[in-house]
Amino acid sequence: MQTKLDFLIERVQKQNPQANIKKIRAAYECAAKAHEGQKRRNGEPYIIHPVAVAEIVVEMGLDTDSICAALLHDCIEDTEFGYKEIENKFGTPVAELVDGVTRLGMLRYSKEQEQFEDLRKMFLAMAKDIRVILIKLADRLHNARTFQFLPERKQRDKALETMEIYAPIAHRLGMSRIKWELEDLSLKVLDPIGYNEIVEGLKAQSEQHEEFLQGIQDRISTKLKEANIHNAISARVKHIYSIYRKMYAQHKTINEIYDICAVRVIVDTVADCYNVLGYVHDLYKPIPGRFKDYISTPKPNGYQSLHTTVIGRAGIPFEVQIRTVEMHKMAEYGVAAHWKYKQGLDKKGNEEAFAWIRQLLEAQQDTEAEDFIKNIKVDLFADEVFVFTPKGDVVNMPAGATPIDLAYAIHSAVGNRMTGCKLNGRIAPIDSQLKNGDIVEILTSKEAHGPSRDWVKIVKTTEARNKIKQWFKKECREENIVNGKEDLDRELRANLLYNGFYENEEVQKNTLNKFSFNTVDELYAAIGYGGIMLTKVINKVKDDVGKLRRQREQAERAAHPQNEQQQRRQNKSSDGVVVEGIDNCLVKFARCCTPIPGDEIVGFVTRGYGVSIHRRDCVNVHIEEEPDRWVRAWWDEDMAANAGHVNKFSTGLQISTRNRIGVLSDVTLAFASSKINVHEISARDLNDGYGIINAMVDVTSVHQLDNMISRLRSIKGVVDVTRTVDTN
Repeated sequence: MQTKLDFLIERVQKQNPQANIKKIRAAYECAAKAHEGQKRRNGEPYIIHPVAVAEIVVEMGLDTDSICAALLHDCIEDTEFGYKEIENKFGTPVAELVDGVTRLGMLRYSKEQEQFEDLRKMFLAMAKDIRVILIKLADRLHNARTFQFLPERKQRDKALETMEIYAPIAHRLGMSRIKWELEDLSLKVLDPIGYNEIVEGLKAQSEQHEEFLQGIQDRISTKLKEANIHNAISARVKHIYSIYRKMYAQHKTINEIYDICAVRVIVDTVADCYNVLGYVHDLYKPIPGRFKDYISTPKPNGYQSLHTTVIGRAGIPFEVQIRTVEMHKMAEYGVAAHWKYKQGLDKKGNEEAFAWIRQLLEAQQDTEAEDFIKNIKVDLFADEVFVFTPKGDVVNMPAGATPIDLAYAIHSAVGNRMTGCKLNGRIAPIDSQLKNGDIVEILTSKEAHGPSRDWVKIVKTTEARNKIKQWFKKECREENIVNGKEDLDRELRANLLYNGFYENEEVQKNTLNKFSFNTVDELYAAIGYGGIMLTKVINKVKDDVGKLRRQREQAERAAHPQNEQQQRRQNKSSDGVVVEGIDNCLVKFARCCTPIPGDEIVGFVTRGYGVSIHRRDCVNVHIEEEPDRWVRAWWDEDMAANAGHVNKFSTGLQISTRNRIGVLSDVTLAFASSKINVHEISARDLNDGYGIINAMVDVTSVHQLDNMISRLRSIKGVVDVTRTVDTN
């Protein structure tokens, strides 16, 4: 085993001369002592596995702490050498890396649940340090190399887990070499017949392939030498899983797959890449539609290269990949290559080539090269968190979710009986925000009296909120009726609709029918437990009361017909309004209904303050109560038609919205872009996932206001827009 360690140290010194060899030796000694007496399934001493993982980490080019963590990665889980011992002996960074790898090892693959995507996301989101993922990939790669020593069922489970979770992560991080090997090793277990068919087919064609590729290499090399382009050419047969997928997709045998050979040309500069492309197309005929420029448009994982498929002299197609040295290292090792670059090992690297890293990971800038990798954070899924149940199942929750949300996500009964929770084995407040990797245990009791009303304000998910409301709907009917009536009465009075609702059976009946309730108590109960938006009820009542007002006014007109046009000509207007029988009287517009040109209006003669102009459908218009003080009024059409005279009229709008970040900003932007002056605006949260925005705006007519309302209703998150009273 000492020979194995010496070989590891030799490779470390070659890859990273600045590495702390003494620290690495100490980590090996601790790991060897911790795993003493343990055996792998193939009978070898267990320490061979950590050393093999460390070798892969060294090949990636990672730092001293990463190598030490690779050697110690199984200690917390499998031995008595725990976090504190590692922290005391090797420092907090190494201990955190080992702990991170251990936590990732808790991921439990479940074929039935098909939670591959959640597991992949959690894998990335849990790791605060990208090195954790790299070490875990190295761990899985070595385990995959020894799948054959596992029981057959275990082999298949692990191989499928590797294919569905680990290989895609390696691909996302741009680590193609590891991705290919993981896929090939998994395929060997999952479809041994298909795997062996490809291996045997490639073996039978090996001499032909070798001769074919050698001829291509010689021809391209000669051409580039004549052009004085420094290059390195290599040729290979595509990896087995790549061929397997092509056979499966195209329903062909290996003898029918021709473009399984590839040639790679590595040059010094980007300009040389495009020059080489020209020479290759001179030598071989390109296949139309098979050229891809990943240099000018890199893949999401940062991969850059020129790909072209051409046809050789024998009529056999093959692919040529052209890239620079830096691009090649990035293609092989992905994130790890980027870390090498930051260390200064690749002096000619282009910082822009690694821009995807800055988008993918939160990296602290202006750090020393050795510290760069330590500070990389994975934040791919800022809007999601991934937590464990005590059984090891992964649950995907929205960011900001609480244990209450999780309880209701498991089952309604669990949420309704919840009395507390434990986070990572410790009692915690039920309104704690869940974090990636938390182990959450919901504490329940059959004696629990159900959820608290305050939980509706605490929970993040709509599912939990609705289930809490359903419980109150079922269990607290009398309390809901009392609370609902109080809320409805308050809003009716605020909107001057109280008498209109309670003194008119038709208005009540229409409201109940609209929302499918049989009695007023059912309406109260629904409002009380949050089953219906109060603003919707108020808007319905407002519409019905206004409609009745208009019907009464029309009946009055029919009973007392007059020549309206003649009357309009006889009277002069004031502020754009003509009042029957009064010339140039003092006019003020009622703040309760804020009439604007286009509304049907009526005047009320006040004592000493002129005539107050109301909309005919205003809830304060009671002509039958004081008929002598109500007078007919209309808008002065001649004044409105005067192009040089444009009056502005204030009116109120009530905008019902969902609680969406940015909705208030979108509303104000809509006003501004429509050149609508807003001289007052306010917003409030209704605590049921909805909110209200009240605004006073200046418009010239109903037509302009209707256009504004239509525009507001098209905004995402806006439920409805109605005219309302002044907010003062």
